[in-house]
Amino acid sequence: MSFTPATIDFLFENSLNDSKSWFHDHRYQYETFVAKPFKEFTEALTPAVKSIDEHISHVKISRIFRDARYARGKSIFRQNMWCTFSRGRDLFKSLPAFYFEISEKGFEYGCGFYMASAETMNDMRSMILNDSPFFAAALEAFESQEVFELYGDMYKRDKFPDESPEKKNWLNRKNIGLSALSKDWELLFSDRLPEKIAEDLNSIAPVYDFFIKAEELSADR
Repeated sequence: MSFTPATIDFLFENSLNDSKSWFHDHRYQYETFVAKPFKEFTEALTPAVKSIDEHISHVKISRIFRDARYARGKSIFRQNMWCTFSRGRDLFKSLPAFYFEISEKGFEYGCGFYMASAETMNDMRSMILNDSPFFAAALEAFESQEVFELYGDMYKRDKFPDESPEKKNWLNRKNIGLSALSKDWELLFSDRLPEKIAEDLNSIAPVYDFFIKAEELSADR
């Protein structure tokens, strides 16, 4: 079952109403238009991400509501849904992951860290500065495509003024990953979606390998 316009409509109305009673009254729509297609989408995409990293063992689909303790003024009930594919459950522990997210704004997907540790980022920078073949492959894969962009806040001051612009684009980030944003509703609502996402993620597999290598170096200490 594919995502449909009803998926987006439900997420928008769910957040707009932000009510347990409203959600209870519309739970059938949630199960039909959100939960079921998300489950089928992750099942369809899992073989592709496992072909990139056979150690990926955890597939997580977000809850439809936020933890009230961390909502910070936002609606408790979400207007977006996301899923992640990673080697472990806790993405707060600096594990890189593949991800996919939908909302009324469109859909986003990519790979990277939710919050990379300082140790992981330092190891990544060392690999870049020492011309690691993992970074060379990652840089080539990144520069050979036009779908994904690097994310992660940049330091206000350039910490590596003597390096090339290509390297500085990676070195000066506090966190890092690749993301693609799309409003191709026709693709989102089609059966071709998992195949297209798989194809794009495979094109940046060397970037994911680079992230994993940096994480492994930090974990081995």
